[in-house]
Amino acid sequence: MFSFSAPWVFLLLPLPLLVYAIAPPRRETTVSIRIPFFRRVAQAAGVEPQSGSMIRTRARLQTASAALIWILLVLALARPERLGDPVVMEKSARDVVLALDISGSMDQRDFQTGSGAPMQRLEAVKEVLKQFISERDGDRMALIIFGTRAFIQAPFTEDLNSLNGFLDQTQVGMAGPNTALGDAIGLGIRTFESSEVDQRLMIVLSDGADTSSRMTPVNASAIAAEKNVVVYTIGVGDPNATGEDRVDLQALKDIADRTGGEYFFADDATALEQTYARIDSLNPRMVETQSYRPKQSLAHIPLLIALIVILVSMTWFHFSQRHQGAV
Repeated sequence: MFSFSAPWVFLLLPLPLLVYAIAPPRRETTVSIRIPFFRRVAQAAGVEPQSGSMIRTRARLQTASAALIWILLVLALARPERLGDPVVMEKSARDVVLALDISGSMDQRDFQTGSGAPMQRLEAVKEVLKQFISERDGDRMALIIFGTRAFIQAPFTEDLNSLNGFLDQTQVGMAGPNTALGDAIGLGIRTFESSEVDQRLMIVLSDGADTSSRMTPVNASAIAAEKNVVVYTIGVGDPNATGEDRVDLQALKDIADRTGGEYFFADDATALEQTYARIDSLNPRMVETQSYRPKQSLAHIPLLIALIVILVSMTWFHFSQRHQGAV
């Protein structure tokens, strides 16, 4: 399919005719040679000398060439282009923040694999998270780790392979032995400040009670609700333990309820997989669709043809002048 980027340029097509009709003719004074035997030459030629001006005329080929060149130049100025087939691009309209507790209690080996073998909590979480991340095709994701302090392990990215690489580098205790749950949620909210999408989802996984936050989880969840951030919480610890090893299920429930999310408890790898599947079903991926048609400029074609016509016209005029001179 062909189109023109500037079709209004075709209004210039009658411009030469308008100039020819309105503008005064060009006058030029030339130097003549006076010879004493001019009348004899005129008589010999059989013409009657008269005073006046000479109007030069163009050959039909010259006029046609000039008109064709003008049409080709206007055609090039209109910027003809070929439109390709429509290309549809899908862009995710959802950003996801994963907040992972790596406090000292995540070193406990109380998770069970499919075969029933004991497994470290963090390693079990990593395995399930990797699968969850790999299925987020098109989403932007960020990873926050928290212990005594909360840190951004990976900012928002669409490169999910690199996100899994950052997850592999995460080890128990590298952010401190305690649990700063409220600070982790607050850091996630600040991470969303660079987000321009409507669907903002935060998944917080913790196995302990908040013991070292400067911002309480209640306050952090209230701010998250104001910022339209939906928080899903997952408890993976032992609710019957004591001290920092006891997971505060009520706090996780309150955080989810305040932000419009949901709370889950997972005590083994299978339950954790089901939890992430449930979260995915509750929040289907939103997609922004954009389409465009690639354009290929064809303006060089009329310009090339106009150049060829100019060269041919000049060559023909040169040879015709030489032929007249020889005659």
